[in-house]
Amino acid sequence: MTAGTTTGTSTEDTLARLLTEGRRFAPEYDRGLSNHRPMALLALQRLGADAARLQAWAAAYEARLQPAPAAEAWPTGDAWTGRLGDPSAFAVYRDLFGQWIAHEGAAETLEQVLPALMPGVGAAAFHGPIRVAAAARSGHPDELADALASWASRWLPLGPLPSGDGPESDPEAILRRLRAGRSKQRLIVDRMAEAARDATLHAELARLAIDGAQADALLQRLARLAAKAYALSGNFTALHLVTGCHAMHVLLRFAIDRGAALRACWQAYGVAVVAAQLKPLPPAPLRPWPELVAAAIAHDDEHVIKLVEACREEERAYGGDDWRAAATRVLTP
Repeated sequence: MTAGTTTGTSTEDTLARLLTEGRRFAPEYDRGLSNHRPMALLALQRLGADAARLQAWAAAYEARLQPAPAAEAWPTGDAWTGRLGDPSAFAVYRDLFGQWIAHEGAAETLEQVLPALMPGVGAAAFHGPIRVAAAARSGHPDELADALASWASRWLPLGPLPSGDGPESDPEAILRRLRAGRSKQRLIVDRMAEAARDATLHAELARLAIDGAQADALLQRLARLAAKAYALSGNFTALHLVTGCHAMHVLLRFAIDRGAALRACWQAYGVAVVAAQLKPLPPAPLRPWPELVAAAIAHDDEHVIKLVEACREEERAYGGDDWRAAATRVLTP
């Protein structure tokens, strides 16, 4: 397994430089919004943006960001899981993961830390795993350290994980039985935290059978359901389910216990569906991929850029028009 490499083309060199420069920014801004700069830059580069576009997009986006906290060393001898979910621990975690990657390598570090991180996969509304997956794809070790630090410091457990030995095999049937939440919280992650307090919800999620040997098939099913939900609703939380499932698609190849990873993903997914409060919109006519890609490259919105790139990758992996429908929705006024 590898976590990717950075080769010598001009856009890849530009991406690598911008990711290095991005270490001066904090992982969040404006009272809890996630810094999407590294993920969106990778998506732009993968979609085919040239070096000038990468540079211009980064410069415009940086105006909203806040400085990274001062460097701080990880306390020698402390258990690395001891500060999971502590937002003030970002600086020490970036130091710890930077050392870990330097000594063990990117792929090996991911294999070692994912078992502990996965039960908090909903971190920052899936932005923890989304950023880590993008960093793994970029092959940039310092960005991977920062991404892991962001996930660890915002790690979000949502209650006891489902055992995976439930009697049902159809996740869609279970999701259709869930009742939409009523939260008025500003952030997705806060709405998820509220929804996760419902014991009835956890009882429903526990009914799904999850077999690690069939992890790819279940993840594909969840990813396709997320794409359909977003295409039908344009819901912002559903958008994060699409990009979150794409992140899981990337990270599953580093997961030693795929069944455990999918149990955590399923729980966070179900909680997010409740938090989303989905409502249908009129259908949007499908647009061709070249048009969608060109529009995403020209777009300033980081969520549009990331979604279109994720959908194109998911369609390449799984086939079908669900991903193009989701990409069309995000570019439909």
